[in-house]
Amino acid sequence: MEMYQYTATELSSMLKKKECSAVEVTESVLKRVHAVENQVNAYVTVTEELALKKAEEVDQKRAAGEPLHDLAGIPIAIKDNICTKGVKTTCASRMLENFVPPYNATVIEKLDSCDYVPVGKVNMDEFAMGSSTETSYFKKTSNPNRLDCVPGGSSGGSGAAVSAGEAVLALGSDTGGSIRLPASYCGVVGLKPTYSSVSRYGLVAFASSLDQIGPLGRSVSDVAMLYSAICGHDPHDATSAMREYADFNASLQPDIKGKVIGLPKEYFGAGVSDTVKSKVMEAVKEMERQGAAVKEISLPSTDYALNAYYIISSAEASSNLARFDGVKYGYRAKDYRNLEELYEKTRSEGFGDEVKRRILLGTFVLSSGYYDAYYKRAKLLQKQIGEEFRQAFESCDVILTPTSPDTAFKLGENIGDPLKMYATDICTVTVNIAGLPALSIPCGKDETGLPVGLQLIGAKFSEQKLLNTALAYEQAVGGFNQIPEIK
Repeated sequence: MEMYQYTATELSSMLKKKECSAVEVTESVLKRVHAVENQVNAYVTVTEELALKKAEEVDQKRAAGEPLHDLAGIPIAIKDNICTKGVKTTCASRMLENFVPPYNATVIEKLDSCDYVPVGKVNMDEFAMGSSTETSYFKKTSNPNRLDCVPGGSSGGSGAAVSAGEAVLALGSDTGGSIRLPASYCGVVGLKPTYSSVSRYGLVAFASSLDQIGPLGRSVSDVAMLYSAICGHDPHDATSAMREYADFNASLQPDIKGKVIGLPKEYFGAGVSDTVKSKVMEAVKEMERQGAAVKEISLPSTDYALNAYYIISSAEASSNLARFDGVKYGYRAKDYRNLEELYEKTRSEGFGDEVKRRILLGTFVLSSGYYDAYYKRAKLLQKQIGEEFRQAFESCDVILTPTSPDTAFKLGENIGDPLKMYATDICTVTVNIAGLPALSIPCGKDETGLPVGLQLIGAKFSEQKLLNTALAYEQAVGGFNQIPEIK
């Protein structure tokens, strides 16, 4: 087995026992990047020299007997909307094509203190707006399981890199399913944490009240390890929760016996493919065999959640992206006669079609005469959705749904139909609207070999319960960490 094929948990143990070095692990991952990147297209920027330098430093510290974190020497990919000092952060947009941040995001500072190895910045939908990683200005990322299919989005580069073995772990961001959808499509584990549990300082904002950074890995333990490293209060983020967090990986144990799992009927109706329903229900039966109790529940506002999500997220995007005007940083149009024309040409040329579409929608729903009709009603629905989840968790430990209504679709298949593309988020957006944690784990494959994902949703700050439930299922089915063969 090559080093890149091991999980982060396995590599961490091997590094501690000195069965391998951080340089050997990093070289194996970089060799894999060189071998398959021209087919997968997961990366916008590969930081090979920096990765090898960091790996050498870790080996020197280990040789000197210094205490090291479990993530020390582990190669990690970073979504390209998370600021990295001295390394380009493009948001996969022409607008920030050459932007090099002068500071690190808080999550990067935390990973630096853990001595992680930065492999590079991975591709995404432009400004995280998309569900397939096809709106990137630079390239279209392929699904390692089938190269003619999408990896999901917007964190498609993160999911693809982990699935393909081009990184051992990855950070993504999730506004309406952007970690969980790539995890489902690519066959890896992805966690969208509780809103406010991970600092957003240094994350280029899409929708500030919904965005959340989170981990992707090839095992539940991998995800628990990375989440433990990045969570915690941050004074730089006004929305950051003031609370203590346990070591989620150290507290990890397969715990499902006696747990009550709620199955919301709205997530298993029309629009969800028969294959996805079948695979998810097989997983439910496996959990029942392990001692879980299953009950049907109802979350009636789910039918309106997608509408509310796109109103709220687009409204916030129109505000957040106003800063990209050609004056302070980023792309600037070359030919303009006055300030107004500078703004107009810069934004017209610098943003892609999907970003423009959402800015226009957001500006419309916030405009005079339409604010009450759209934005205010969407915010009221957001409260209702949160209340329905709160009531559901009075009788359930976790809620289980499909992550996506179908498996990965083909590249180019839906890009011309925005409404069809938006519908891929139907199972995930409610979690962000309510600020809850949710985890996507693989639960089988369809007849063509594409992964199917199931989603576990928990009450706020119940990540340990989600991880323990997922671990019990992972152990029962033998794990999901096999890397697909890429031809």
